[in-house]
Amino acid sequence: MGSKYGGIGFAVFILLTVVFAMFFPDICRKWGSYQTKALIFPLIQVIMFGMGTTLGPADFLRAFKMPKAVVCGLVLQFTVMPMLGIGLGKLMGFSPEIVAGMILVGSAPGGVASNVITYLAKGNVALSVTMTACSTMASPLMTPFLMSWLAGAIVPVNFGDMFFSIVWMIVVPIVGGLIANEVLKRLNWRGAWIDQVLSLISMVGIAIVLAIIVAESRDDLLKVGVWLILAAILHNGLGYLLGYWGAYAAGLEESARRTVAIEVGMQNCGMATGLAINVLKSAQIALPAAIFGPWMSISGAMLAAWWQGSAVSCEPENAKATEAKSGESKAAEVGQTK
Repeated sequence: MGSKYGGIGFAVFILLTVVFAMFFPDICRKWGSYQTKALIFPLIQVIMFGMGTTLGPADFLRAFKMPKAVVCGLVLQFTVMPMLGIGLGKLMGFSPEIVAGMILVGSAPGGVASNVITYLAKGNVALSVTMTACSTMASPLMTPFLMSWLAGAIVPVNFGDMFFSIVWMIVVPIVGGLIANEVLKRLNWRGAWIDQVLSLISMVGIAIVLAIIVAESRDDLLKVGVWLILAAILHNGLGYLLGYWGAYAAGLEESARRTVAIEVGMQNCGMATGLAINVLKSAQIALPAAIFGPWMSISGAMLAAWWQGSAVSCEPENAKATEAKSGESKAAEVGQTK
């Protein structure tokens, strides 16, 4: 994605997918006798494998070079967003399943789209990629813990089932992607075409997952759709706001503040969808992820366009010139993945 219009184009594509699923739910629910919701888990694995191919050991080691920013972002991400989820859900009077779904979205790690939005918003892409990688690897413990603590009284949550599901759905494919990336590099087979193909596969995969969830929950969505959209706007917007000012309070520089804001505000809704369907066995719990996901793409593109017009006062903590250059390259790699 070379410009801000790439992010807007992806958001429009996702929005059109959701509209299609609302008008033609039967096409999205079944293909003959095949139940399409069985595709959700493997599709998310493919998307996460694509994410893994954009990462390398340096993305994890970088956490030791800028620990303050990474720790600040992770703490904000795993406190602000789940608390906002349960607070807004109960305040707006949603059903227990919808509230649990909002907590689940808030307890998910950062999504790959946040890396691209950070690049467009003149943030620190190297920090963004590192935060996404670290939060994703922390999610097998953090997401089940937060769900057990905040949603356990609302819906049944099995910590062990959720832990192993996240490992198999998220961690294993990412590690596989990491290994594939290193092997391809050593064989000199790593080319830009691989990123383009994986980006296209990821984009189509996300669209199919969202279409399935929207179709499965169409009737419930018609009842609470407007209020759930409002909840998504508030949850996401407050995440950006509290992430930015939390980073400011921690003494981070402007580009790092923008990065933390984006990482806190944008979640991996694909993972939340997979857990809702495969572990919690509820299309209703998956409904917030189906609404929040498209909105995050739209809001992220708008935030990036706004921040593109404002200058960054100075470089973020511990960010060398070479790291900035590597960040731009990383943004080109992740492209339109998500």
